[in-house]
Amino acid sequence: MNSTPARQALPGALQALGLDLSPQACVQLLAHLDLIAKWSRVYNLTAVRDPAEMFTHHLLDSLAAVSPLVRHLHGVAALAPPQAEPSSELPVRRGFHVLDVGAGAGLPGVSLAIALPDVIAHAPAKVTASFAVQVTCVDAVAKKAGFIRQVAAELALKNLQALHGRIESLELSPVDVITCRAFASLADIVQLTGRHLASGGVWMALKGVVPHDEIQALPDHIEVFHVEPLQVPHLDAQRCLVWMRRREEF
Repeated sequence: MNSTPARQALPGALQALGLDLSPQACVQLLAHLDLIAKWSRVYNLTAVRDPAEMFTHHLLDSLAAVSPLVRHLHGVAALAPPQAEPSSELPVRRGFHVLDVGAGAGLPGVSLAIALPDVIAHAPAKVTASFAVQVTCVDAVAKKAGFIRQVAAELALKNLQALHGRIESLELSPVDVITCRAFASLADIVQLTGRHLASGGVWMALKGVVPHDEIQALPDHIEVFHVEPLQVPHLDAQRCLVWMRRREEF
């Protein structure tokens, strides 16, 4: 997977996605795909096995969510009062916690854990937020959670952790963002994960075509405040992000 075609295609794809990532992050992203391919020879991590499809359908599809998520986090950070840290002259804001539910092989969770620190660090000075982002991946299949732990260890991703269990049965601290990709319907997502979302938090669901029927089926206390079309390089298919939150009146 970490082949010449993938290495050559990645810089252009990142540019198309508006991402400025370090060489180290690029190596980590491709190494993640290598590990998926290696483990998939023994475990059923993903149905996609073709290297070219893994690059587009897994890596680039996940990376398409990075810039929108960073934009959201910057917006939240800008509204929060800065907290001074004694050891720093810069304002320090609280960290953010992103929960990837039904993470499978770590999609999009691992890609977010790799890319977010770079994107945040390269933000313009006027919006540079000195917050950290922790990513937790949850999967009901023990082998998949174990795989993500191995990825975190091999790629030295200190901001990534993996938990095994059914999301509705786990006891977690409230998180700021819950994301998922090919996990469940929107109504099921909010029902299964709602107790893990902090006050003021949002859901960011990665979907294909706009799921109008799923949106209509959401309970009254949930609102879709943005449906964001995504352009995934080298992928001739519709993709979007469905952003949801609790209605204030509820």
